[in-house]
Order: sequence, then C-alpha cells, then structure tokens
Amino acid sequence: MAPSTQPIIIQGGMGVAVSSWQLAREVSMAGQMGVISGTAMDAVLARRLQQGDPGGHMRRALAAFPSPEMAARILDKFFIEGGKAEDAPYRPLPKLTLDTSRAAAELAVVGNFAEVWCAKEGHDGVVGINCLEKLQVATPTALLGAALAGVDYVLMGAGIPREIPALLNDFAAKREGKITADVAGGSITRYISADPVDILGDDTPETIKRPQFLAIVSAEVLANYLYRDPEIRPDGFIVEGPSAGGHSAPPRGKMKLDDDGEPIYGPRDLANLLKMAEIGLPFWVAGAYGTPEKVAEALEAGAAGVQVGTLFALSNDSGVTEETREQLLEQLRDNGDIKVRNDPRASPTGFPFKVATLKDTASEEEVYQERPRLCDLSYLRTAYEKENGDVGFRCPAEPIDMYLKKGGEKPATEGRKCLCNGLMANIGLGQTRKDGYSETRLVTLGQDLDGARHLMGQYPQGWKAGVAVEWLMTQVSSSVSADKSAVAS
Repeated sequence: MAPSTQPIIIQGGMGVAVSSWQLAREVSMAGQMGVISGTAMDAVLARRLQQGDPGGHMRRALAAFPSPEMAARILDKFFIEGGKAEDAPYRPLPKLTLDTSRAAAELAVVGNFAEVWCAKEGHDGVVGINCLEKLQVATPTALLGAALAGVDYVLMGAGIPREIPALLNDFAAKREGKITADVAGGSITRYISADPVDILGDDTPETIKRPQFLAIVSAEVLANYLYRDPEIRPDGFIVEGPSAGGHSAPPRGKMKLDDDGEPIYGPRDLANLLKMAEIGLPFWVAGAYGTPEKVAEALEAGAAGVQVGTLFALSNDSGVTEETREQLLEQLRDNGDIKVRNDPRASPTGFPFKVATLKDTASEEEVYQERPRLCDLSYLRTAYEKENGDVGFRCPAEPIDMYLKKGGEKPATEGRKCLCNGLMANIGLGQTRKDGYSETRLVTLGQDLDGARHLMGQYPQGWKAGVAVEWLMTQVSSSVSADKSAVAS
C-alpha cells in the first residue's frame, strides 16, 4: 500500500552505503523519507560479514529473509567469526552481467533486502532506495531485494528510467521483470531480468509490495516525456540541479569548461518549477535546497518538498568513516568551506561527478596516479558487442591496454577514476590487495554548503540526522507539517 501522505524532506541516496541503513532509519523515524543506496549492496553485505558483522545487524536481517536456505548459503560463504585479519583481502565476488549467475543474483537480492530491512526495523516510517539507471546489470536484482523488504519508494537517475514502473509492476505480480540492456554496437535487443519465483521458489512471499517510483530528472523536458506515456510514467519526480552531489547531468548543448576545468551551467540547465508543477505529479527539488529558507521556497513554488544530501552525508549517522567525516568537518570548522570540484572526467559513466578535495584521497593527483589501474568490482562497466556477437564489458578506468583491446578509445581513459573501489573505501570497506596496496578514498559531496555551515556553527562537534531534519523543517508552517510530514505506510 502506498504511503498515505508524502514526506517534505527526502534524505539523498549517496554513494555506496554513505546513505546507510542507520542514516535512513534515523531520518525515517524523524518523520521524513530515509533513503539507502542501492549500489554495490552485494559487496557491502559480503564485506560486512567478512568483518564479523559487528552488532549482528546483517545476520539479523538474513534471519528475516524469505528463503532461509539462500541466507544460509551467503552466511556460510562470507561470514567470518571475529572478522578477517586486517591485512587480509576480501573475497572476490561473482560479477553482475546481462545473464547474472545464480550466486551473484542471490547475493545482490539478499544484500539489498538486508539494507532496506535494517532501515525499516522497529518503526513504520518510510524508506526509499536510490539506484543509478546507468548501473543496469544491478537494477533488477537490487529492486527485487528491496521490494521483498517492503521498500516504500524507488528513486533513480543518471539516465532515462523509463522501464522501472513496469519492472516494479511485474515484481508485485510475482512475474519476471526485465529492462533493456544498453549494449554498444549491439545488433540485437538484449535484456537484464530477475524472476521472484525462479529465485525464491516455494519461499516466494504471498504478496510483494509495489513501491512508489520517483524519477530523478534535471529538466522538465524529460519529466514531460516520462509523464506522457502511462506505461513509463513515474509516481513523481526529483528535480536535481547541477550543484547536487555525486553524478549530475552534463550541461545542455556542447560542454564548455571554466578556468578550473569544471562544466559551465547556465539558465537552460535549471528546471522550470512552474512547468514542473503543471505536470500534475508531486515533485521534490534537489541541489542547493539544504536550508529551512530553501525548503519553504520549494513548497511555495509548488514542490512537495526537497531532497537534501550533504547535510546528511556529514551527519554522525552517515556511513562514511570517522576519519573521513572528521576531515570534512575540520575543513568546515577551520575554513568555513570544503572545496568540491565538479569533475567532468572522474566517473567512468561520462557524467560529471562531484569530488571533495581531501588529503590522502584520489582527489589529489599524486594519489590518483599511484593507484594501479584495475577493475575488479566492475559495477560501472559498459556492455559492448564483440565481433563474434557475444557481449563483453569494458571500463575506461581499467588498465588502458585492456580497454583498447576491447575496442575502447584512449581519450576515454584520461582522468578516469575507479569510483567502485573509492566509494567502498569511504565507508571502511576498501580492498587490501595481496601486494599490500590498500584502496584509497574518493569522497563526493554537493557544492552547496550553506546548511552545513549553519549546523557547524550550532554543533561544532557534528550533528545527528534527526537534528538536521528538525532544523530543515523550522520554516514549514505547522499546518503543512502536520498534513505532509507524517509518512507512515
């Protein structure tokens, strides 16, 4: 059943488990929408188990999974009592492909189930999951796992998510759900699918809840395109401006860079909120809306509310390591600023990607250059058709000679960074190689820090997610708050 009322605040889905289940749970319990990241949850679950599952949270979630046998297989393979040795590598994982193996599919479904289940444990607030459209090979299994855990909303951007409504409908009907695979040079149409009954067998629940779907867009043009066709129409939109953290849409037209090498955005790149309101579906605005004044402004413009990331990424409840959080907060305390560069080259996806400048991270050129190029997690690989008709995968952040052998072009490799491993390191799950090399961090934030500066002034040692929610709501009238902020399912 869909939530009876809508949140005003949506906590952004950030990185690989930066928007952790702990963060999402705190925001949800504060009466708004907490959102977990749906990226690499198979790796996150496997590595948490290899760390010994401190607190027992993952094992508690696995005990609630509909298929005890599937949960037991994953525990048997990855759980290490007391945790692995600090210098021991994590076990390699089966890769997600167009035709994902049974082991990889099970781990992905259970990983996403566990994160949503923990976020929803013990309360009736609303929880969402954020996924990237570009990460197609992970989408069906991620959303199936989330749906099995009763996720309330699915949020997706970084592409045109036109097939997600049908995918969610199919899962709710316990049918095989599929999306079309983007294959470079492909001569035939290929699909990526997941089937609840095939994966769960007799353990398939009697009902699978159909979550609401919010498409993340940068302009009303895409919103109108998705709205016109009932088959691809979402339940609402998140309108994300160019200052939002993580990936952002490139500027419209030919990309031009400023003196610092960042994309130049203009008025054409800002959505017309009046036209968004005319569409008639609820929408939330994101990117520089992280203060009470901006929340009130968004509501006045007809939005249902705002999506905020940076305030929550910096909160004590986010998934980043204490070291990373303290580095970021120290910059705020000392300088009142954190330099966040919108790097047009960093992400293998080709989308501009916000990178926070921090010492001893891949934001520093010398640290980036020291990292051996390799691609082992492989979430951001691109599918391509080989000469024999088979499908291969390549990533512009992998070793250059391998990329070229797969038909890639050398200019595409310049400045590319391994987001997969860097984002895992941000949350304390970075790989340690057999040769002793440990993966370095790659931190992303939004470029608007007004809200963070204000909270830093009030809470110089840091703040909880619930404090950020309460502050953001201070200029929302009591009548609006009572009507919209109670988001129980």
